[in-house]
Amino acid sequence: MLLINFLSWSTFSLLDLNWQPLIDPEEQIIKKPMLLAGHLSLHRHRQRGGKEGQVLHRSKRGWVWNQFFVIEEYTGPDPVLVGRLHSDVDTGTGNIKYILSGEGAGTIFVIDDKTGNIHATKTLDREEQAQYTLTAQAVDRHTNKPLEPPSEFIVKVQDINDNPPEFLHGPYYARVPEMSNVYTSVIQVTATDADDPTYGNSARLVYSILQGQPYFSVESQTGIIRTALPNMDREARQEYNVVIQAKDMGGHMGGLSGTTEVKITLTDVNDNPPKFPLSESVYQMSVSEDKVPGEEVGRLMAKDPDLGENGQVNYRFVDGDGMGVFELSTDSETKEAIIKLKKHVDYENKRLYTLKVEGSNPHIDPRFLAWGPYKDEATIKISVEDADEPPVFMAPSYTFEVEENAPAGTVVGRVHAKDTDVAVNPIRYMIPQYTDIERFFSINSEDGLITTAKPLDRETQAWHNISVSATEIGGHHQDTKVRVNIRVKDVNDNPPELANNNNEVFMCESASPGKVGIQTISAVDKDEMGHRQHFTFSLAPEVAHNHNFSIKDNRDSTASVVVLRKGFSRLTQDIYHLPIEINDNGLPAMSSTNTLTIRVCSCDTKNTILSCNVEPYVLPAGLSTGALIAILACIVILLAIVVLFVALRRQKKEPLIVFEEEDIRENIITYDDEGGGEEDTEAFDIATLQNPDGANGFLPRKDMKPEFQYPMRPGICARKRKKFLRKK
Repeated sequence: MLLINFLSWSTFSLLDLNWQPLIDPEEQIIKKPMLLAGHLSLHRHRQRGGKEGQVLHRSKRGWVWNQFFVIEEYTGPDPVLVGRLHSDVDTGTGNIKYILSGEGAGTIFVIDDKTGNIHATKTLDREEQAQYTLTAQAVDRHTNKPLEPPSEFIVKVQDINDNPPEFLHGPYYARVPEMSNVYTSVIQVTATDADDPTYGNSARLVYSILQGQPYFSVESQTGIIRTALPNMDREARQEYNVVIQAKDMGGHMGGLSGTTEVKITLTDVNDNPPKFPLSESVYQMSVSEDKVPGEEVGRLMAKDPDLGENGQVNYRFVDGDGMGVFELSTDSETKEAIIKLKKHVDYENKRLYTLKVEGSNPHIDPRFLAWGPYKDEATIKISVEDADEPPVFMAPSYTFEVEENAPAGTVVGRVHAKDTDVAVNPIRYMIPQYTDIERFFSINSEDGLITTAKPLDRETQAWHNISVSATEIGGHHQDTKVRVNIRVKDVNDNPPELANNNNEVFMCESASPGKVGIQTISAVDKDEMGHRQHFTFSLAPEVAHNHNFSIKDNRDSTASVVVLRKGFSRLTQDIYHLPIEINDNGLPAMSSTNTLTIRVCSCDTKNTILSCNVEPYVLPAGLSTGALIAILACIVILLAIVVLFVALRRQKKEPLIVFEEEDIRENIITYDDEGGGEEDTEAFDIATLQNPDGANGFLPRKDMKPEFQYPMRPGICARKRKKFLRKK
């Protein structure tokens, strides 16, 4: 028997708590102690007997109570006795009535109002509600008057191990670098137990590993998963499925458990060097000599099982006789080394190249330096294949010269090409027609000798740019072309002549005899103007005795006109023509006679030309004043005629545009004998008669009576109308 003393509201009372084990009637084993009865009593102290006037003393009543306990998940057939309430005023006569209120009162907890026994009628779950607060009170059964103040007490649900551990965040995914040391932390898993952690071992969890050994282990108290083996290789195995168990009751027998799965992935580190396949340590490749730089020759690859930048391989040439002929690049997708042609190769000069290629990791993990070196080498042998190449000219271009007017068949020059292949094939030459449309030149097809086909004129075309094609006979008939530039050398075959701006000069009427330099004249020559070319000027023999003008040669390829007399008058004669002979110093010398026009002009005292009776030189438009006046007069007359014509047409009310008589469409007046007479008129187009199918008919008017219809009187246009109808 357990005796507990506690302080009530007014007095010290004694609460007797009786404990006894709960026996399962089916299994007959002790499961857990349960509070069967909590005796709550109130002691009354009285002074009995006495005389009159003696004062009686009575102490206050008070509830004696404590916490009650009830085990959860009870599945017995009878209600569970939670405890008993008792008041010291209860004499056992049945006059006291016990009342229970609060959480679950009347539904979960019921009370015997006579004895005060409290029973639980339903199975309780601590995880749903751990305790209930109730209020007890003793009242008079007959009057329901309170005999004691109400008092609260608590019924606690006592936990049992009825909830297994749960991993709320599972399944788990974790990553750990390959080659990690033993006991490297991977991830921590955590399980929860809904049972009461403050009571017993129901919520005391222990972790263990069910699957994943011997690679991983787990700490029993913390749930931290660690590596258990050193140097786990991702290239051998990348993923592991680990199963972790959490068991309550401290892991002892009878405890509940839960599991979760952890997927662990090994991440990559650079622990593998690149390797060229041993079976291909010497790579054989070939390239045709007709390949152009930039074309691919072949590929090779150093394999590295690492991932990402750990598996990146850089390639480079480290040795060989073709390092300047070939170049390396890397395919960003396949990670292969691409060997490309850097320069032209020639089968006739070199037929085999040897190269050594190195593949290395640019990102090296210092932890694994001892496992190096992180590079490998391979040898490449590239053979050059013969190709049927086109002929090759001995020069990239040719430039020749030939004199103009040279007869047909004159030799211009020779081009030469050869076949560089092993089998030397003969060459044939030709000039493509599109480069020499007028066929000025011809070529010997066997030796490449170029000759003229017709005389050439330098003044028409000073340069001829043609192409010569060389084609090999046999094989694939490969051909090649070369540029040939032919310069036509000048020959003095054109006489000199006055310059365009020197055909006409001006002089003043008041020019005095002997005056030199009315205007300086010069000459031009279509032939090539060399620095030694010189022109001389003189009067033509037929005017050698001219009394008006003379020519003075200035000995610098120019000449001046000299006046020989005075008294010139533009009214008497305003134009003089002076034949001049011009000679050059070419070989052979050429000469020509040109006519110089001299105009006599009116000048002021300062010899400034005022007028030369040449109106086109005075008027900006190049027309004389009389011509302009005549043009303006014609325009005015034409405008007057047009205005008069329009005015007459308007006065007669005739249209400005006259149509053909056959195209005239007139409006006629229709008279309906049954209609309204002359007042009943509707206009319509005569075209309706020409196209009856498209005519819109008119209905007779019914709002008027018919009147007498007068015969139609001939009008102004009656004759035209009859004529028109006869034609139709």
